[in-house]
Amino acid sequence: MLSVTDLRPLDTATADLSRIIPRANVDVSSVVPVVAPIIEQVRHGGEQTLLELAERFDGVRPPALRVPAEALEAALAGLDPRVRAALEESIRRARLVHDAQHPQDSTVELGEGAVVENHWTPVGRVGLYVPGGRAVYPSSVVMNVVPAQAAGVGSLAVTSPPQRDHGGLPHPTVLAACALLGVDEVYAAGGAQAVAMLAHGVQDDDGGWLCAPVDLVTGPGNVYVAAAKRALQGVIGVDAEAGPSEIAVIADGTARADWVAADLISQSEHDPLAASVLITDSEDLLRDVLAAIEAQVPGAFHEDQIREALTGPQSGVLLVRDMDQAVEVSDRYATEHLEIQTRDPEALVGRIRNAGAVFVGPHAPVPLGDYSAGSNHVLPTSGTARHSSGLNTVTFLRLQQRICYTETGLEEVADGIGVLAEDERLPAHAAAIRARFA
Repeated sequence: MLSVTDLRPLDTATADLSRIIPRANVDVSSVVPVVAPIIEQVRHGGEQTLLELAERFDGVRPPALRVPAEALEAALAGLDPRVRAALEESIRRARLVHDAQHPQDSTVELGEGAVVENHWTPVGRVGLYVPGGRAVYPSSVVMNVVPAQAAGVGSLAVTSPPQRDHGGLPHPTVLAACALLGVDEVYAAGGAQAVAMLAHGVQDDDGGWLCAPVDLVTGPGNVYVAAAKRALQGVIGVDAEAGPSEIAVIADGTARADWVAADLISQSEHDPLAASVLITDSEDLLRDVLAAIEAQVPGAFHEDQIREALTGPQSGVLLVRDMDQAVEVSDRYATEHLEIQTRDPEALVGRIRNAGAVFVGPHAPVPLGDYSAGSNHVLPTSGTARHSSGLNTVTFLRLQQRICYTETGLEEVADGIGVLAEDERLPAHAAAIRARFA
């Protein structure tokens, strides 16, 4: 099912790999004009506008925009005890990891009376998007809420698409995850209209806020969610424009072909555009992985979707000369998830620069990170791991610098400031300094 591209003859350090490396063709910019009128409808409308849009796009009209507290309580009470235990363990591990990501404030003394303080301040209010549709994602509730709470965000709003099978409410497991995390502000809204709701807020008939505007929106979603984030960036901060899920596996001849095949298949469950890429220097492993895929896919729960994903232009096998070339190709690809299944994975991982998350060794498959590793599964896609990180505690923090100078401290640099200000043809800047010593 996977196409094979032989990169061994290429000088990958100089070759234009953008035309060779598999990649999903998703054009977010082309969707921005589609979501623009939806955003305007929400901006000028109220709750009824959002309920009508839900009926139009999700096929169900929610009984109300905000999920009532009793629905959250009922969802938690009705949660399968095994699912609850698994979610609680996922939350516990995620808290440990994300609490450790909180940076420390610092104070730098630059001279007598010259101090700069670095303070990490949480964002005031955030909106967390949890996708729905092909699958149920209580894990995305955990991955969004835990780092926001670790950062100390005081106001959290979760939104997730309404479900026809659940009376127009988000999926009960999503609601139960919110209740487990102590989040009681949850909305039955999805797609571009949900992002617009978070950005502009929704007022009730008396002019009060039914949903107050947020400062930052995070969480994965489809191309319409990504387009709405792009269109509203500036009105709100955003974490990233999530594209289709990606996995790349660097493997040599020591890897187990059936495990590699299972991992490649696992990510193709997410979406027909999901990318599964194998990077290997072993023709024997390549052959065995292809055979294992052909053996494992028939009868799979999402067989048709898996086949579409694995045969698409975003998936394939890249045959390389050696592990040096494998690292070069992997860094150029900059995948969302990277697995290393080689003879000495610890030696290789230190050479990887560009990947959203790196899974080291045969017993660290990507599904571990999707649920219970403690790491975050909201990660950069479409090559953006070259410059962006996954969702983390710092996403929800801002660095605020406080400049504390006395007269003595300012006097020490006054002449230098005057010189620089005059050189930049900004004499009023120099005058503002001189005025203090006139």
